[in-house]
Amino acid sequence: MILLQSHSRFLLQTLLNRVHSLDKAVELDYNWVEFDDVRFHIQVSLKNSHVLLLSVSLPSPPAEAIFFNGLPFGAIEAIKAAYGVIVQILDPPKDGFNLTLKLNMSKLPPDEEYRHALLVKIASVREVVLGAPLRVILKKLGSRVVAPNKDRLVAIVHRPNESFFLVPQVEKVTVVYPMRFTDSIDIVLATSFLQEFVEARRTAGLNSAPSCLWSPSPPPELEGAPAEALSANAGFVTFVIFPRHVEGKKLDHTVWSLSTFHAYVSYHVKCSEGFMHTRMRRRVESLIQALDRAKPNVENSKKTAQSRSFKRLSLNEARTNSKS
Repeated sequence: MILLQSHSRFLLQTLLNRVHSLDKAVELDYNWVEFDDVRFHIQVSLKNSHVLLLSVSLPSPPAEAIFFNGLPFGAIEAIKAAYGVIVQILDPPKDGFNLTLKLNMSKLPPDEEYRHALLVKIASVREVVLGAPLRVILKKLGSRVVAPNKDRLVAIVHRPNESFFLVPQVEKVTVVYPMRFTDSIDIVLATSFLQEFVEARRTAGLNSAPSCLWSPSPPPELEGAPAEALSANAGFVTFVIFPRHVEGKKLDHTVWSLSTFHAYVSYHVKCSEGFMHTRMRRRVESLIQALDRAKPNVENSKKTAQSRSFKRLSLNEARTNSKS
């Protein structure tokens, strides 16, 4: 199975191209949208070509998600901790965006390896911002500190008007995803995929992975959640995260994997659908070829019948031929 990258490949390539051509005054104005309706905008002006403005528009949050000034709770602190003085947060952001960052390319570190790592982190701004609430809760789990919202349902946005839920406790954090799909075929494939996903967790090589459950109805952890949030046509997936899953460098991987789980499932559902379509097309083509080979050569048989000619013989000629 393929895991989605935490950084935006287009954003990273744009930053690298800009670093390699800092001595040239260029003007940039790029807009693009990535999965889960996260929109980016990059702007560089000719007057100040060393300054790059990066704006990010996040998915529309549902009513149960906690946002402060258009950002998830903990996002500002996460940005400052990740980028330091290299990045400045503009207040207010550009119209139509939740966040605008000002990056002075001339202040990037001279060391090439460290600079590349920093650019990858900047290209992962989606993870930093949307994963901020999840990171705060999982950090408290790693340090075994009782979170202030202990035993309270926490909603985190991950798709337009959709969220997944966390139940933080001292020794574990329970994560529940209501899985929703619009296409009827996607619903069937996703349900089958998730059931196999749960079964795969039970194999011997995955004993240390978080426990995973799937159910067609809301689990008890979602008691008290809004009724709109409990509508899931592909069931509910539950993960239980323990302190060992967020130790050291595991924290970043866990935050990204949980933040993009729905996109991960959607990606593999679409891949499965495309694979089955390809197999069906190949099967149909092979059947058509078999039918073509089974057809009689009608044109040749017609030509043979039409090419025959008959000559009426006289009585004497017929007797002569019979004697010969």
